[in-house]
Amino acid sequence: MFLRVARHTDNIEKMVDFYVNVLGFEVLGSFQNHKNYDGVFLGMLGLDWHFEFTQSKTKANHTFDEDDVIVLYPKSIIDYNELVDRVERNNISILTATNPFWNENGKMFLDPDGYRIVLSPLKAVISEIN
Repeated sequence: MFLRVARHTDNIEKMVDFYVNVLGFEVLGSFQNHKNYDGVFLGMLGLDWHFEFTQSKTKANHTFDEDDVIVLYPKSIIDYNELVDRVERNNISILTATNPFWNENGKMFLDPDGYRIVLSPLKAVISEIN
């Protein structure tokens, strides 16, 4: 099974900048004016999932609450620490999660559309094996 999380946005450029330059995703593909939609696929090569962000003339209508989160589990503690450092270097505020589990087991922040993302070290290995 493959997973695509598709989301409409009002600013694809900000989303690409955030997910690529802050979180380290790659641009896997894109399209222009496909039935009045522009879009980009962001993820990492070789994985069975990716995000799709689309933009059109229709304004995005985001409805979510404080418990709706995307959780990312870096593979190693080194990766986790580098991502948290990148978030902080980009002056992205760490939030207090409504669910205390995420405060104890990760760092929560917002993407440019206001969606909550948690970086969690729970599945990370302590040291990388070469």
